Amino acid sequence: MSIFYVLMGLLLLVVGGEFLVRSSVGLSFKLRLSKMVIGLTVVSFATSAPELLVSLQAAYDGLSDIALGNVIGSNIANIGLVLGLTAIISTLTIDKDFYGFNWPVMMLFSVALYVLLSNDGRLTQTEGIALVVSLVVYLFFLIRRARKNRAAEAVDDHLAQTSYFKIIIWLLIGAVALYFGSEWLVRGAKELAMQVGVSDAVISLTVIAIGTSVPELAASIIAALRKEKAISIGNLVGSNIFNIASVLGLTAIIKPINVDAASILSRDIFWMIGFAAILLPLAFIPKRFELSRYKGLIIFTAYCAFIAICFVKT
Repeated sequence: MSIFYVLMGLLLLVVGGEFLVRSSVGLSFKLRLSKMVIGLTVVSFATSAPELLVSLQAAYDGLSDIALGNVIGSNIANIGLVLGLTAIISTLTIDKDFYGFNWPVMMLFSVALYVLLSNDGRLTQTEGIALVVSLVVYLFFLIRRARKNRAAEAVDDHLAQTSYFKIIIWLLIGAVALYFGSEWLVRGAKELAMQVGVSDAVISLTVIAIGTSVPELAASIIAALRKEKAISIGNLVGSNIFNIASVLGLTAIIKPINVDAASILSRDIFWMIGFAAILLPLAFIPKRFELSRYKGLIIFTAYCAFIAICFVKT
């Protein structure tokens, strides 16, 4: 039954996340928000909903390792799995805004998370508030830079014609799917960890993290196969920032998160920081502003090594 709960939980999270994005964007158009603001804020928050619900559910169930492992594992998967596989399929172009703004901010949040957790072994309510406030500051500068650069966001214009009735139905479907999806996924992950004989942290860093990254992975691979440049490193970097600041920040505000597994601070978080840090030299060496197939292979191989180490050293 544990496998059933995990698979059904992941399926419901994907479905719930999709309907939540649709309803959020449709409502944002009704409220006359600009396309740019919708893309940079509303969509980003909506796509972080699965991770947020899983972390909240885990924190309430006293499974802090799953709450933390979910975010740390998702951030590693976004770069190692999603970006690595996408680059292997089709070479990606790196824009200058990556190393000028997004990458430094991601590194700052990643290192800050390590400092906050290593300080007293927990993420307190005050620290959660600090993360959320920092996210608001980041969004302020992000929107201002986007306006200055006249950046266009990939938001579906057809959703502007959506009726309030559809928006409400989509919102209800998304909310119900996310609620049961997070509950079943956490329950299944807990049972699976006991059956396989590994820790909650390992299951959250691997199975759950990959599961919550499925939407990004699917969209990225489809775009790469079609030779479209819809996927960018900046999008995944932004997702990592939201995971730390909004998911862990909001979860800690509602329920403080404790570090129960020693491996989170001694190993896993350093892998997360390492995957984030390696993107900068890869952006310049040897060919500048390009993530080629062999660079993608390096990243993906490193991700496979991380997964193997998680299960071997459990």
